[in-house]
Amino acid sequence: MSILLAAFVASLLVTLWAVRSGRRSSRAHDSDLSGPQKFHVRPVPRIGGIGIVAGVLAGALAMRWQQPMAGTLALWLLACGLPCFAAGLAEDLTKHISPRRRLFFTAVSAALAVWALQSVITYTAIPGLDWVVSMPLGAALVTVFVVTGVANSVNIIDGFNGLASMCAMLMLGALAYVAFQVGDHAVMWLALAGIGALLGFFIWNYPAGLVFLGDGGAYFVGFYMAEVAILLLHRNPQVSPMFPLLACIYPVFETLFSMYRRRVLQDRSPGVPDGIHLHSLIYRRVVRWAAGASLAKSLTRRNSKTSPYLWLLCMCAVVPAVLFWDNTAVLASFIVVFSVGYTVLYWRIVRFRAPRWMVIHSRPGELTGPEITGQG
Repeated sequence: MSILLAAFVASLLVTLWAVRSGRRSSRAHDSDLSGPQKFHVRPVPRIGGIGIVAGVLAGALAMRWQQPMAGTLALWLLACGLPCFAAGLAEDLTKHISPRRRLFFTAVSAALAVWALQSVITYTAIPGLDWVVSMPLGAALVTVFVVTGVANSVNIIDGFNGLASMCAMLMLGALAYVAFQVGDHAVMWLALAGIGALLGFFIWNYPAGLVFLGDGGAYFVGFYMAEVAILLLHRNPQVSPMFPLLACIYPVFETLFSMYRRRVLQDRSPGVPDGIHLHSLIYRRVVRWAAGASLAKSLTRRNSKTSPYLWLLCMCAVVPAVLFWDNTAVLASFIVVFSVGYTVLYWRIVRFRAPRWMVIHSRPGELTGPEITGQG
C-alpha cells in the first residue's frame, strides 16, 4: 500500500505543477481546438505524462526501500520507458514529432526492456505464432511489436477526460490481482505503482480536464502496462497468455478496427486521424447534452459524461479476464464475444441506431444543437 501511496502523492503534486506551469507556457498547451479528435473548448496543458513518470519513479523508490530486487526491476523498467516518453513529450511541446518517430522510439523502449529485463513473449496459445516465439529472435520481434502496438492503442483511446487513465487503471488492477494470486509480489507492486501514478493524474484530469496525458503520457502508460503484463506471463507460465489480451482488448481492438475501417472501408491511410472512433461517436450521438448559454461548461460536461460508457465497455473485458485468468479456452471465447459486441455496437451507433438505454437526452429547458441530435 505504501508503494501505491508514494506513487499517488508524487503524481498528484507533480501533475498540479504541470497544470499551473502549463497555463503559463503556450508550448505546453493543446491550443488546437479544431481537429477531428479535439473535444475540449479551451487550451489545456498536455504534459500530464510528467506526473505519471514522477509517480512511477516514487513508487519504484518506495519499492526499492522495501524490496531491493523488485525496486531494481522497477527502476530498470522506468529507464527503458524513457525513450518513448521523451519522444511523446517532444511532440507535446513542439508538435513536430511524426507518428512514425514516436512509434520508433516506443519500439526502442520495448527492445531495451527485452535486453535489460528479458521481458519477452515465449508462449501465445496461437498456432503458428508459438513457433515464431520459440526462437529468441522471433520472441524479441513479436514482443517489440506487441508493446509498440499496445502503447499506440492507449494513445488512440486517449480522447476524453479520464478515458485512457481509468481504463489503464482497470487493466493494471487486473494484472495486480492475478500477480497476487500467483504470488508474484514484484509484478503486483509494479502494477500498484502504475495505478497510484495514474490516480494522481486522474484527479486533475477528470471531470474538469485541467490537464491531458499528452502523447508522452499515453505512450508511456501503454508501454508500462504492456511490460507489466509480459513480465507477469514470462515469470508465471500458469497464467494464460489470453489473460492480458482480454484485459487489454478494448484499446487493442479499437486500434485494429480503426485500421481496418480506414484502409479497407475508406481507402485511407491508417495513420490519418479522424473523428469516428467509438468514443467520438458516443460523444456526438449518445451523450446529448445541450450547448446552452454556458457553452464551454456544457461541452465539458458532455466530455466527462462520455468516458463512463467506455469504462463500462472496458470492464466487460476486464471482469471475465480476472475471473478466468488461467483458462485459455474461456478467455479466447470472451475475446471473440467482445470483438463481435464491439462491432455490432459501433455499426448501430454510426447508423444512428444507438440502443435507447445508452442515450442521455437534454435536460428540460435546454436547447439541442444540430451536432447533438446528429442532424446537419
